[in-house]
Amino acid sequence: MRKTLFRSAAVLAAVTMLAACSSGGDTPAATTAPAAPETSAAPAGATGSLTIWVDENRKPAVQAAVDIYNETNPDVDVELVVKNFEDIRADFLAQVPTGEGPDITIGAHDWLGSFIVNGVAEPVDLGEKASQFESVATQAFTYDGALYGLPYALESIAVVRNTALVDSTPATWDELIAKGKEAKTKYPFVINTNGTTGDAYTYYGLQTSFGAPVFQQNADGSYTNEIGMGGDAGLAFAKFLGENGMKGEGHFSTDWTYDVANQEFADGNAPYTIAGPWAIATFTGAGVDVAVDPIPSAGGKPAAPFVGVQGFYLSSQSDSKLIANDFLVNYVATPDVIKALYDADPRLPAMTSVAEQVASDPIVAGFLASAKQGAPMPSIPEMGDVWEFWNAAESSIISGSAEPEAAWTKMLADLEAKLG
Repeated sequence: MRKTLFRSAAVLAAVTMLAACSSGGDTPAATTAPAAPETSAAPAGATGSLTIWVDENRKPAVQAAVDIYNETNPDVDVELVVKNFEDIRADFLAQVPTGEGPDITIGAHDWLGSFIVNGVAEPVDLGEKASQFESVATQAFTYDGALYGLPYALESIAVVRNTALVDSTPATWDELIAKGKEAKTKYPFVINTNGTTGDAYTYYGLQTSFGAPVFQQNADGSYTNEIGMGGDAGLAFAKFLGENGMKGEGHFSTDWTYDVANQEFADGNAPYTIAGPWAIATFTGAGVDVAVDPIPSAGGKPAAPFVGVQGFYLSSQSDSKLIANDFLVNYVATPDVIKALYDADPRLPAMTSVAEQVASDPIVAGFLASAKQGAPMPSIPEMGDVWEFWNAAESSIISGSAEPEAAWTKMLADLEAKLG
């Protein structure tokens, strides 16, 4: 969600599966043609048309599903429209209300809030197939109890360690710092703070280990608009930031941007960092042998980093909703097609059986383990109002320019006023 990967070196093939949500890629990869679908509950012989928006990189995999679909539904005219991934969200929001736009589009789960507000997305009925997907993936596309997309891929961050400096990642923050100090490097740990701007995204796994999620979640995993990072848990995390900040132990610094933190780790100046797979190319390119592990707990609870999910949305204005839902559920939501999507654009598959298949690579397995204990980034409209206040509060605490409890309390008050 932060950087786009280049994909030229073969050694990087296994770690590019979680490239940033905004990166569609430029060159289509070779795909394995999926076999016929396992289920075909809808009767063959449907008539009509479907328009599907895809980016260039994932077109071959979606086309493979279309070819299978047309074998049993030859009278459905399916058109794939190739668009730049960066343009899809705005174009979908602009065209669907006018009755234009596609029946189905590929997209990121954190678009859902704006799609709901503007009434452009229709629920997708996965039925019993929902259990075949990672729960964090279906939660990401769930709003008010309804599933508004077919998930197919995940991305998350995790601890990346230099295997030449340390042999494992401990389960707790204090143990990680102690082990990092034993390596006798410049720092025991580095992390992107996005300079003085702050980066609550990268720090979120540490925050959730205190039991302080950004928003409270319902039983089905969907988010409410109730702030969850207040109370004693939130204040405890704020205190932790101050204790480890620039006027404390110095394990966090507003001098560290994405590039600075990555370079310090790549130069061997720290045995541990928290990063996404989009940073792996920098590390391996510098000759660092890396391993990937879940984020340790700093507050006593499991560390749950943000998980981004990509999938397919169904237009609320589609004239072919039944056909579109049948295509998604019975032709795309199959192991062979999800694997073909992975082959076309290697991101961690959201379907459990396919994820386990590709997780034979230890780096892939490490990011999968982190994603499994993660939480979907909230897609509710209110999330857009949180980042500025949240990032600023963390940055001021880390730099030591603000007292932790006061800065955190002010942030909460500002958010309550903003959100109403």
